[in-house]
Amino acid sequence: MTGSDGHDVLGELTMTNYDVTPPPDRIADRVQLRTAFSTERGHVRRFVIQLEYWVNGDWEEVVRYDHESEAPGGHDITQEGLHRDVYRDGEKIRTEHVTGPIPANEGFNAAEADLQENVERYIERFELWHEVNGGPSP
Repeated sequence: MTGSDGHDVLGELTMTNYDVTPPPDRIADRVQLRTAFSTERGHVRRFVIQLEYWVNGDWEEVVRYDHESEAPGGHDITQEGLHRDVYRDGEKIRTEHVTGPIPANEGFNAAEADLQENVERYIERFELWHEVNGGPSP
């Protein structure tokens, strides 16, 4: 996904808004994990972790975790808890509670752990919804 400025876009925030934006980690042929974060004195200040699937010529969100306490409309996991945004057809369809209030460093690790444990389930659901990889329409 590309914003009008030509930078990768994660929701409303461009990847250039973060201090650390490593290249996406390719998990499978059409699946990648995109991560971006900023730290201050060794503590995560904000982050986004997004699972993406290549479909219809673009990277589409599958699920996303984020912590951005200072942005308008942002989420503060230290107050609200860690959540997972679920996407279908390029639109966020729901937000799922993952943990109670949690420090940002722990939330970053919890998001990565949740993805490791559930990535196959999230991808299978996405493939069913989008009728890719032979998945039937629900």
